[in-house]
Amino acid sequence: MAHPGFFQRQAHARRNTSLLVFLFLTAVAFITLAVCLVGYFVTRSESSGLAFHHWLLSNHGLLTAVTVVTLIVLGSLLRWVDLAGGGDRVAKMVGARPIDPDTRDSDERKLRNIVEEMAIASGVSVPELYVMDQETGINAFVAGYTPGEAVMVVTHGAITQLSRDELQGVVAHEFSHIFNGDMRLNVRLIALLAGILMIGQIGGFLLRASFYRGHRVGRSRDGRAQAAMGIIGLALFVIGYVGVFFGRLIQAAVSRQREMLADASSVQFTRNPEGIAGALFKIGMKGGFLDTTSHASDMNHMCFGESARMKFTSLLASHPPIDERIDAIQPGMLARLRSRLRDTEPGADLYRGSGPAPEAGASGFTGAAADILGPVTGRSGRTSPLASSPEKSLKPARKFSDQVGTINRQSEDFAMRFLKRLPATFRNLLYTRAGAAQLCYAMLISELPRPQQTERLSLLPAHPVLGSQPDLLEKLLPALKTIGDGVRFPALELAMPALRKLDPEEREMLITNVQKLVAADNRVTLFELALTSFLSRHLGDEAARVVPVRYKSYKPVMPALQRLLSLMARAGSGSQADAEKLYREAMAGFMNARDAVEPVLEKVTMRQLREALTALNGLSPLLKPAIIDACGHCITRDGKVETREYELMRLVADQMDCPMPPLAV
Repeated sequence: MAHPGFFQRQAHARRNTSLLVFLFLTAVAFITLAVCLVGYFVTRSESSGLAFHHWLLSNHGLLTAVTVVTLIVLGSLLRWVDLAGGGDRVAKMVGARPIDPDTRDSDERKLRNIVEEMAIASGVSVPELYVMDQETGINAFVAGYTPGEAVMVVTHGAITQLSRDELQGVVAHEFSHIFNGDMRLNVRLIALLAGILMIGQIGGFLLRASFYRGHRVGRSRDGRAQAAMGIIGLALFVIGYVGVFFGRLIQAAVSRQREMLADASSVQFTRNPEGIAGALFKIGMKGGFLDTTSHASDMNHMCFGESARMKFTSLLASHPPIDERIDAIQPGMLARLRSRLRDTEPGADLYRGSGPAPEAGASGFTGAAADILGPVTGRSGRTSPLASSPEKSLKPARKFSDQVGTINRQSEDFAMRFLKRLPATFRNLLYTRAGAAQLCYAMLISELPRPQQTERLSLLPAHPVLGSQPDLLEKLLPALKTIGDGVRFPALELAMPALRKLDPEEREMLITNVQKLVAADNRVTLFELALTSFLSRHLGDEAARVVPVRYKSYKPVMPALQRLLSLMARAGSGSQADAEKLYREAMAGFMNARDAVEPVLEKVTMRQLREALTALNGLSPLLKPAIIDACGHCITRDGKVETREYELMRLVADQMDCPMPPLAV
């Protein structure tokens, strides 16, 4: 079976949300019935011995059921509101410490370099990094509602005990969860589990209260009341285990298959099966349990490996067994890792699973370890929905949309070269709030003569962080000219963790300042459009909001498609006739043969383009690839991708929540 692509996995994550709601409601129904059963026996004598189904419809029964449902919903709602802060809130909940971007710790720097390389190679903002200092087990997770505000949390054991290749395998696994929409589902699942476990927690509280007061009261009528409260508390505590069981069952149902897919993606991204396999092998030997947080079981479905000890592991585990995961990566890998450990550490306590004997063979994931084809150029063949046969080649042509949510060899090489070329001073400035803000200004004025630069910067109001800071700009502007235009977006991705640290008022002020610089010459370049849209999308009020699916066909968004493809056709051609022809080719895949194609639009304003991209982002994930491919067709028709075309393509991909690796510019 072929490894599912980015858009299929996105659609699957949305279907999993429906499954999650169904399982939650089922758990609520069972817990409510169990509590009602306790209430039935407690009040039976007062209800003249009614049958249970009649009792359920009595005042006692209805009141009990409504109370239980209210408590469960309230428990989930409170945790849901608590986690509205997204990934940062989850990281703080487990006591993780943010890693300083300019850290001097060698292990933390190793992690940061790996994460930055992978973020730039995949076209997403660099996630904020946290470490759980007291955790010696090997584990990691990502949290957040959108890729733009994701955080990655790793244990101290992971960054100190894993080699660079192994840590890269773990990071690639977590990036897969960022791409696939799993993070959002994971955070919501924490909130739903809080409600399901609420009844057991109330039972435990009543049980402890009855024992505490029973010791003080002694034998009396009050003592009998305490005993009754204790019995009810014990019953609710036992029922709480029904909630625990359902909670773990839901975690397992939602998580297991996604973990196997994330393992496959890790191999695909790194092209190194031994990296993630080695990390899993070490977890099998040393464990990945989170022992210093009371939320370990709540987080189980989010983590790279099991984070909590539990019974009935085969039924309730959120992850497949370690040996199965290693075996799926490559048959015989487990035996090779054991053999290598036996050779290097003869006295080592080998992790023993039930893996098969070594055998030669390809990866268990079809093509997962195969090289991903490189950046699309004009020779890569035409893209769906456009029909033009690909050139004969040893390798099949890749569609533009196939690269979304992936990392390929060329983009990884690009990321490594880019980071090596960055001057240390320049890179360190991007890790500070002031430096990241000045980068946005520098990218807008770098091509202007010095007097004009000064004139533009004078438009900005004074501010300790967001005002013009000439000393910082003097370090940024020369480096930007040296590095070149094609790396402006990667530099911005590197600066995103610092920009996300701005408070809401500062974010708004930064966006306003950028818009002032853009409007100063009364014209808007494609890069200026891309930059303002990027900042609004990732720093605006709606940055952490998940865009719901609004459209399941192209028909309602045809005006938006016409605007977008008119602009792409004009950007990708040199004359009106060429633009018209290119536009018709691009639109052909979205219309019936009988439909008349509207002529290419002569002008598309910034507002119209933003409205068009907002509408297109409301499409079902499975409808987005054809739009990405049509845009790709427009910019690669002449056999090359210019900087302005790349920046427009990045704008489209970013606004449609489709992470795009760097292209050959």
